[in-house]
Amino acid sequence: MYGGTELFIAQLALGLKAQGLEPVVYTNGESTIEVEKRWLYGTPQWPIEGEIYDNLKDLNHTTWSIRDAMDSCEIIHLNNVAGLVCSRFVEKPFVYTVHHPHVPGLNEFYSFYPDTWYVTISDFQKKKLGLPKMKTIHHGLDLSVYEPVLKKQKYLSFLGRIAPIKGTHLAIQVAKQSGIPLKIAGEVQPLFKDYFDSEIKPHLDGKFIEFIGEADLKTKNELLGNSLALLFPIQWDEPFGLVMIEAMACGTPVLAFPGGAVPEVVKDGISGYICNSVEDMAGRAKNLDLDAASVRRYAEKNFSLDGMVSSYVQLYREIVAGDQRKKDDSEAGQRAVA
Repeated sequence: MYGGTELFIAQLALGLKAQGLEPVVYTNGESTIEVEKRWLYGTPQWPIEGEIYDNLKDLNHTTWSIRDAMDSCEIIHLNNVAGLVCSRFVEKPFVYTVHHPHVPGLNEFYSFYPDTWYVTISDFQKKKLGLPKMKTIHHGLDLSVYEPVLKKQKYLSFLGRIAPIKGTHLAIQVAKQSGIPLKIAGEVQPLFKDYFDSEIKPHLDGKFIEFIGEADLKTKNELLGNSLALLFPIQWDEPFGLVMIEAMACGTPVLAFPGGAVPEVVKDGISGYICNSVEDMAGRAKNLDLDAASVRRYAEKNFSLDGMVSSYVQLYREIVAGDQRKKDDSEAGQRAVA
């Protein structure tokens, strides 16, 4: 369903296993990923409804996970902020993939943990972060599970959280200005229920503007694969935008506003178009001239799972080697003093 970070973690773990590593995923008891799994909570919880108590579960799970991992793992790879605090008490090396947009307060927090390797998911994000140990690794996907469709149907698609920063309301405007129907898929979180009710729901007629709810992999393939284009009219600096790769994997071009990492993901005139306004996006939608097979090849060349996993494996090996050198130097120094 919706969950870009969860998809990234699952595919990275499976890719690491395929390359001969032994990943352990700290998750919940309902996870079906086919690698070693450990958990504290038997069931998942989403969305997060409270600012304190629900986040205490995350903190509790994270600290338990790191305490467990420190005895059996060579590297601890974090995907949430809370785990960084524990790195103070653990001698194992840490990697942290930064999934969120630029937040000044978090940058200050990160500066207290300079020994962690920070993986940014875009160069845009890397420039904003400015920490001593950083490496950009773009997301990749197992493209074999996405089916390219060469002959499209006459509709546009939107896939993502139904939220103002994702521009769902602007996608509706693009559809109306272009005269091309729109299918919307995504999660309506409690925080944005009023937005959905006031800005989206009044336009839904089940024909020209259609809402199909959350989308699993099968639904994504159908929605994106048959679509003329994915609309991505974001209103924020997107850290990456995994859904853009999913669309391109289906041979579907992306029409996007240029915030954040978009120019790193969409090759203008090759895998889609970067647009400057609703009018510009509507015009592109009416005059699409991109070949579906070429869009798919672009995704294969630039955003494969093997490419992403190999970059992480290289980083892991460099970190482990550096960690071993530090230990050897420390032991040599102790012997010299003795």
